[in-house]
Amino acid sequence: MRSAEDRIWTVPNVLSMLRLLGVPVFLWLVLGPRADAWALALLMAAGLSDWLDGKLARAWNQTSRLGRLLDPVADRLYILATLLGLTLREVIPWWLTGLIVARDVLLAIGVPVLRRHGFGPALPVHFLGKAATACLLYAFPLLFLASHQGWYADGARILGWAFAIWGTGLYWWAGALYVAQGRRLIGGARPT
Repeated sequence: MRSAEDRIWTVPNVLSMLRLLGVPVFLWLVLGPRADAWALALLMAAGLSDWLDGKLARAWNQTSRLGRLLDPVADRLYILATLLGLTLREVIPWWLTGLIVARDVLLAIGVPVLRRHGFGPALPVHFLGKAATACLLYAFPLLFLASHQGWYADGARILGWAFAIWGTGLYWWAGALYVAQGRRLIGGARPT
C-alpha cells in the first residue's frame, strides 16, 4: 500500500509540473518572437503557482516526496531560464547572472558528496532559501518591466534592483547555510 508521501497526482504536484512545462515556453517567448507581455504573464503565473502549490500542499495535506523535489527544481529552472533569457536580451547584466549561477554550481558540486554518504539529492529547503528565491522571482519580472518604455519603468527598476540585490545576498547566505548543514550531516554520519 502506498503512503501519502508517495502520491504523484496531487493538485500541488500538477501545479509544479505545469510550472516546469512553462520554462521552455518562457524562453521561447523571450528569445523567439519577443512576446514580452506573454512572457511576463507566464513568469508572474509561475511565481503565483510557486506560492500556491506550497500553500495548497499544506492546507490540503498533499505534501509528497515528489512535491519536495519538483518545487525547488522548478524554481531553479525558472531562475536559470529567466537569467538566460534576460541576460541575452541585455535586461540584466552578466555579473548578476554569474553570481547566481555560481552559487547553484557550488551547491551542485556537493550533491555527489551527500549521496556518497547516504543522503538524498537535496537538503531540506529552509526559510532563508525560500525568501531568497521569492526575492529573485519578484526581481526578474520587475527588471523585465523596467526594460520597456512606460510610466512604470522607473519604479519597476528601483524595486527590481532592490529585490535582485537582496535576493542575491540571501541566495548566497542560504547557500552557505546549506553547505554548513551538509557538513554537519556528513560529520554526524562518520563513525566516532
